[in-house]
Amino acid sequence: MNGNGLLTALAGKSGFSPFFRAKGRPALLFRLRPYLPTALIAIVLTYVCVQYLTGDKGFFSQEARDHDMKVKELQLQQLTAQRIDLEARAKYLRTDNLSKDLLQERARVLLGLSEPDAYVVRDAGDPKAAS
Repeated sequence: MNGNGLLTALAGKSGFSPFFRAKGRPALLFRLRPYLPTALIAIVLTYVCVQYLTGDKGFFSQEARDHDMKVKELQLQQLTAQRIDLEARAKYLRTDNLSKDLLQERARVLLGLSEPDAYVVRDAGDPKAAS
């Protein structure tokens, strides 16, 4: 078979194929060839626009990100205040700067002890009474 016979065999018995030229007329694929770059660009732009609107960092998820940011900032403020409190307590419990009053208070709370002439009122619902 020569080259034309192979193309005819691939085109089928009818001789029509959208991929090959038949009888001097350009096939459909060859007629649409100038529009393929435009179609490809349109598909890419559509994909990018959809991702811009609905993606993880898209336009419609901005409110959810703002809400998460506010929650995280509030948690940061609470943790910062807790850290400052713990650092102050740790400072007074060090041996070079030991506070006798703070040491007695911690011993009484942790061991459940009190002074012999002191009145102790415990509140079971108070979470700070146990710490």
